[in-house]
Amino acid sequence: AGQWCYDSQDPQCGPSHWKELKATCGGNKQSPVNIDRRRLQRDGGLGDILFEGYDQAPPGKWRLTNNGHTVMLSLVSESASEHIAISGGGLPGRYRAVQLHFHWGSLAGNGSEHTLDGRQLPMEMHIVHMNAKYQTLAEAKGHPNGLAVLGFFFQVSETTNTNYNTIVAGLRNVSHAGDSVDLASTFRLSTLLPRAGRLSGYYRYQGSLTTPDCSEAVVWTVFEEPVEIGREQV
Repeated sequence: AGQWCYDSQDPQCGPSHWKELKATCGGNKQSPVNIDRRRLQRDGGLGDILFEGYDQAPPGKWRLTNNGHTVMLSLVSESASEHIAISGGGLPGRYRAVQLHFHWGSLAGNGSEHTLDGRQLPMEMHIVHMNAKYQTLAEAKGHPNGLAVLGFFFQVSETTNTNYNTIVAGLRNVSHAGDSVDLASTFRLSTLLPRAGRLSGYYRYQGSLTTPDCSEAVVWTVFEEPVEIGREQV
């Protein structure tokens, strides 16, 4: 017991079975969701998200790990990063960056977790932040506003996105579950995002972590503007 996977690995332990491991996974605020643009309600009061420390490469090392389900980049040395944080944009407080990870499929374009008008995109990046008033991830997961995750869709272009070179180089060294490697250097997180002027359009909802234990503790922000990435980088 205690094993979960994706349908592409083994339908016997795929998402429809997760609730057998953890009842929360059958809850009513589960992510990901389909973002149906015809049914959105505009909220003029949210405003832009304020990015703090996203434009500086922090000292120290960032570790890239293949955990068997995804590849995760830890943005913390020992505790949640003090200096990389988000606030504003209707978020209930200040949230510190903890880690980022990717969900991808094939070039056919079926890698994203959230769907847009029922359509999957090739890849999606999640930057996970923890409410600064909590000390640990475990504590934050116990509160509906404990975590804030920023989601970014990718679209494939003919041009290489050189801002992803450091991560792509690291990926070559973590091809098996359990592998981890320190990236050659840290970098400005802002370079992974769409350009600043394009970050004011986003979708907001209250949801959950997208893997067990599926904690319903996430304020989700999924950005409208995709990140362009080279075909050979996906």
